[in-house]
Amino acid sequence: MATDATPKFQNRDFRAVQQPPDFHPEITMVAHDGLQFWQFMVAGSIAGCVEHMAMFPVDTIKTRMQVLGSCPIKSASVSHALRSILKTEGPSGLYRGIGAMGLGAGPAHAVYFSVYEMFKKSLSGGNPNNSAAHAISGVFATVASDAVFTPMDMVKQRLQLSSSPYKGVFDCVTKVLREEGFRAFYASYRTTVLMNAPFTAVHFSTYEAAKRGLMEVSPDSADDNRVVVHATAGAAAGALAALLTTPLDVVKTQLQCQGICGCDRFSSGSIGDVLQTIVKKDGYRGLMRGWIPRMTFHAPAAAICWSTYEACKSIFHEINTNSDNDGGT
Repeated sequence: MATDATPKFQNRDFRAVQQPPDFHPEITMVAHDGLQFWQFMVAGSIAGCVEHMAMFPVDTIKTRMQVLGSCPIKSASVSHALRSILKTEGPSGLYRGIGAMGLGAGPAHAVYFSVYEMFKKSLSGGNPNNSAAHAISGVFATVASDAVFTPMDMVKQRLQLSSSPYKGVFDCVTKVLREEGFRAFYASYRTTVLMNAPFTAVHFSTYEAAKRGLMEVSPDSADDNRVVVHATAGAAAGALAALLTTPLDVVKTQLQCQGICGCDRFSSGSIGDVLQTIVKKDGYRGLMRGWIPRMTFHAPAAAICWSTYEACKSIFHEINTNSDNDGGT
């Protein structure tokens, strides 16, 4: 026998409606759309800086492991790489190049998230289950943001190498311009886009699906604004995307570090040439070099990034709501 409505809703004007046995209420997510373009940029910039600064030591280990024939690290072991850096350079060796990361991460992530939000709104048609729209929006976002981030990423990776010939960000930029020309800053751009396009497609579609899935598992306790939802969904998306795109990340690192500290220099920027060199030296296992620190980096990094980004969006959303209320009074 069905029970009556709770006392809060007991009213003779209301009457109970019989629901079919397979009825399940739709879970709706709180939308943060409606923010201004600059607010998406600020939220993305803050999220990117927090993410990359927090995870920078892991990124350094990954970079060292992916470089062939250079530096004292030749083992694929994460623990060996970490011990080698600490022994030869001390803790500061884990943070070489962090200045370049700081200069690049903020602007790049501002472009990244603002472009994503713009295309997601345009392509999804308000449907939160449109995974294709999320994936395509992510591809557009990475093409735009990589154009901003690639030069500083190249500088960062060269500074991360053991026995790097550069004293700092400015020294690296000036020497590269003088000795290799401006094109050297974008030597890996094509590979970076080819890597990040599938990465972001998997990342964004997995994140949106995982976020919704977590809410459906426990709709009474799961809230779209709770940090645990964004962090968990972000970690799952980051780990999966990182694993699937590791081979292209190895190629990108090789192109950005070529000719430095004994690294191979390639006659062309062909991805095929780099792949052949890696397979010839290390076999197919070489294409997965650094996959453990890469996943170790991207899982918590995505958790930090998404939770920070969504928190910033919530703050802006609340500010806008209060401003509208004040304006209406």
